[in-house]
Amino acid sequence: MSEETPGFEENPDVPSGGTPDDAAEAAEPTSAEEGPAAPAGDASSKTAETAGLTAQLDQIRSALSERTGDLQRLQAEYQNYRRRVERDRVTVKEIAVATLLTELLPVLDDVGRARDHGELVGGFKSVAESLETVVAKMGLQQFGKEGEPFDPTIHEALMHSYAPDVTETTCVAILQPGYRIGERTIRPARVAVAEPQPGATPAAKEEKSADEESGGPEEG
Repeated sequence: MSEETPGFEENPDVPSGGTPDDAAEAAEPTSAEEGPAAPAGDASSKTAETAGLTAQLDQIRSALSERTGDLQRLQAEYQNYRRRVERDRVTVKEIAVATLLTELLPVLDDVGRARDHGELVGGFKSVAESLETVVAKMGLQQFGKEGEPFDPTIHEALMHSYAPDVTETTCVAILQPGYRIGERTIRPARVAVAEPQPGATPAAKEEKSADEESGGPEEG
């Protein structure tokens, strides 16, 4: 019967002929045992989530593009509306001014006749000139002069005659002046017109014919 050596404990994990370091390595768990491997389904779930976020982003971009287009159309419609309102406002103002000035035309005709007869004197002259100044500031313009070509768009012929000294239909007398506001005629000029004498040769043509017969103008 053998006696055990006191102070030493028997280590059954140490292999025969091994060292204590070998026993420590045997006691440590392997790296595979320390943490479980990531499941294969995690990668596929992340891919599906990314695809879902991309689809949502595309939808948001599409909705933003549509809203931007709607806003641009709304701005264009608003600008067109403002232009129409401004145009209508100007038109209404012009019509109102034209209506007022049309009512004053008989008074202006009386002033013109009084001036032609030398009766525009004293206080009446001052009032008449003030009235003419006011209507001029409102844009009223008088037109119609003797000797200008007849234009049916701005002239109204009340008398007609023939004259040998005209080459085209000409206003030979202004019976009543015309008035306009800007490009808008509120009353045509009432005139007497004269046309060339039927069968008469205009003076310019006569001079040209004479030059041709004589072989041209004489040289000095």
